[in-house]
Amino acid sequence: MKKGLKGYFLTGLLIVVPLYITFYVLRLIVNAMDKVLLYLPEQYRPDAFLPFHIPGIGLAITIVVIFIIGLLAQNFFGRKLVAIGEYFMAKIPVLRAVYKGSKQFVDTFFVQDSDEGFSTVIMLEYPRKGIYGLGFVTGKAKGELQSRTGVTTINVFIPTTPNPTSGFYLIVPEQDVIVLDMTVEDAFKVIMTGGMVVPDEVKKKELKDDSSNS
Repeated sequence: MKKGLKGYFLTGLLIVVPLYITFYVLRLIVNAMDKVLLYLPEQYRPDAFLPFHIPGIGLAITIVVIFIIGLLAQNFFGRKLVAIGEYFMAKIPVLRAVYKGSKQFVDTFFVQDSDEGFSTVIMLEYPRKGIYGLGFVTGKAKGELQSRTGVTTINVFIPTTPNPTSGFYLIVPEQDVIVLDMTVEDAFKVIMTGGMVVPDEVKKKELKDDSSNS
């Protein structure tokens, strides 16, 4: 009976925790986007000509604006404007560091056709030998981060459980990681559940390995 109650609780936990994190992040985004409308003159705000307040309308407007900016940036004049804007941003001391760091972050995690980003799932002996952590390769180490080590190193992100948005950034010798066949999506499932949920693809591979060893 005790084992059954524990199983019910864990099953409920696996459902509630991801939902809570998802809705919490969504609420933060919606509230932040709604506040953007406060910068508009009062007569131009949606509430001025709508019969009732629509929660999240700021998010919808922001998505449309981002889409339009992306569309304009695809043509010749749009690219020129972006280049000019980046040139002036690079001349402002404080904003330069913030903008450059933000741009590199977005390029790393969202750029297409790149060997960087969460592209490869690995296992690494961390935080000490004999204990393995699940992580993601985010690219090759560059510049001084590479030249000071004397070996080929890679950038690795080790997420925390059950919230994978936080974690640890490590610079690791490439030879010290174990590359897995697991997809990034499957790895997130394992991490968010603390290893209690193993995707079917992983289970099938384990069964295949077990049968070959017997």
